[in-house]
Amino acid sequence: MIETEFTPLSSALGGGLIGLAAVLLMASIGRIMGATGILAGTLLPENRQDWSWRMAVLLGMICGPGVLWLLTGALPTVQVPMPPGMLAVGGFLVGLGVTFGAGCTSGHGVCGLARLSPRSLVATLSFMIATALTVFVIRHVLGG
Repeated sequence: MIETEFTPLSSALGGGLIGLAAVLLMASIGRIMGATGILAGTLLPENRQDWSWRMAVLLGMICGPGVLWLLTGALPTVQVPMPPGMLAVGGFLVGLGVTFGAGCTSGHGVCGLARLSPRSLVATLSFMIATALTVFVIRHVLGG
């Protein structure tokens, strides 16, 4: 059985930092911080300025664990108790969801809800219901 560690302090701190980053991006250049949209715009940029800010955000995401290591002397522990094939299928399904849902959890759940977007409310509720069902099936039906 997979156990999930309850980490309210670090989760609240991480969520606060994500919210702060989203506000700073909107306030500074008027863009929404949806991670998959940022990645897609980096791979297929509309112009050089658009590519630059997107790459800066992605590099910030990638460098985060290094900054944590410099500040604390420890890297975060990440355990993924799934075989690589399951991760690939999960990644593919997330990609489909992002495509059909016109955005990801950060774009809809953080930024869209903050803008009181009805579309983002429906998308976020869909994400949460799908997540709950997936966890239930994996843990209680498949015995993972």
